Amino acid sequence: MFFTYLRRELRRRRKAALVVASGLALGIALVIVVTSVSAGMGKAQDKVLESLYGLGTDMTVTKAAAPSGTGTERPRFRFDAQDEGSGGEQSSDRVMVQGFQTLASSTVGRVAAQDGVADAVGGLSLQVVKVSGEFTRGRVQQDGSGGQGGGQGSSQSGGQGGGPGGVQPSPQDRIEGGGADFDVNSYSVYGTDVTEPALGPLTSSRITGGRTFEASETDAAVAVADASYAKAKKLETGSTVTIRNTKFRVVGIATADSGDAAADLYIPLKRAQTLADAEDKVTTVYVKATDSQRIDGVKAAIGKNVPGTTVTTSADLADTVSGSLSTASSLATSVGRWLSIVVLVAAFLVAGLLTSSAVSRRVREFGTLKALGWKSGRVTRQVVGEAVVNGLVGGALGIALGLAGAYAVTAVSPTLQAQLGGGGGAGGGFGGMRAAPGGPGAQKTLDIALTAPVSLTTIALAVALAVTGGLIAGAFGGWRASRLRPADALRRVE
Repeated sequence: MFFTYLRRELRRRRKAALVVASGLALGIALVIVVTSVSAGMGKAQDKVLESLYGLGTDMTVTKAAAPSGTGTERPRFRFDAQDEGSGGEQSSDRVMVQGFQTLASSTVGRVAAQDGVADAVGGLSLQVVKVSGEFTRGRVQQDGSGGQGGGQGSSQSGGQGGGPGGVQPSPQDRIEGGGADFDVNSYSVYGTDVTEPALGPLTSSRITGGRTFEASETDAAVAVADASYAKAKKLETGSTVTIRNTKFRVVGIATADSGDAAADLYIPLKRAQTLADAEDKVTTVYVKATDSQRIDGVKAAIGKNVPGTTVTTSADLADTVSGSLSTASSLATSVGRWLSIVVLVAAFLVAGLLTSSAVSRRVREFGTLKALGWKSGRVTRQVVGEAVVNGLVGGALGIALGLAGAYAVTAVSPTLQAQLGGGGGAGGGFGGMRAAPGGPGAQKTLDIALTAPVSLTTIALAVALAVTGGLIAGAFGGWRASRLRPADALRRVE
């Protein structure tokens, strides 16, 4: 009897039921779209953070920043003076620690010993500057004689003869030619712990050619090259690169999953320490926590028990991401979420008022049913049943609309920009990230395609909202129906 009467009443009042269901559908669809877009924002931010940190890293530890103007040095290059008639290219390279701030290698063990730390590994971020070229001697053109001296094209002052036989050039003589032609090549190198391949900066890239390091290659002259750097320098597996007179064989090519790679070249940590004269030193300690819920506690413990360090978590890095990704994320998190809540509450209220209004128009019907022996509870259940069905219909429509909206966002895949601040600490950037072109304080920009993934949790939330909306509407109508008396129906009989 209940379902028969329910089916008949819903069919008879299709328009009213559709209005109630449509209102609920709009609110539910908006919740699905906002939730899915927020999930897409979270994935985009994770992608950005992985480009800085590497996969699996929860935080990094670097040396506390030194006061401005201290602990820094400039690279110095010296070249041999060349005798007359000699020539040839000269070159000199300098391997410098990024940021010139290092920690003792023992810091890795101290960090790993803290409660809540699952693993810790050290790395050394280096910058290599190579200057190569040659000097060319100048010639003295003697006035009126057409003769040429062999003096070097430098200052001829102090009474020193610049021509052959120490002849003093006259004021009318001029020096022609000479000079220097040098090229400066700068690239980044990262010393990574080859015994810990699951943690560190190389995990932000995937090996697309050759292989990665083997655990036994702790002091081997091998390197993994970033794909972009390898393309620019025409490197491939088996090629050799020379760093400070040491030849390294390229065993693999790594492609960054997003954004820039952590370095142009990766080499074993021990080799990097030797090249930079930084024995038993690291610039960054990569830390993985036992539980993501303990990250704040681990950060506090390291800050307390390992003095002189700066601990940076993924939450700290997220605060440094700006650009359209950050703006859109803020809008989705704050404005979008509150808007969906307001619309959903409004939809519930409207559904309840419409159901209550419908009950008011059915006074004669419900009064007659009561006169025929229906109890108030039975009438209330009938009204609530109709409202729940309307809510489920609205939920189905809302899920369809929400999925369509999420699919549209994913299909369009709008591109958002994430600007990453450089120079966050001793490593030349957060987590040892190399600074963007322009200096330590420069920024780099990543383009991220936005998606709107819909999870089963989101669908379950939509169904729960549909049932809740139906129950709220039914509560309004049931309360109104329970107050009706048979006399109300008799007064409306013509």
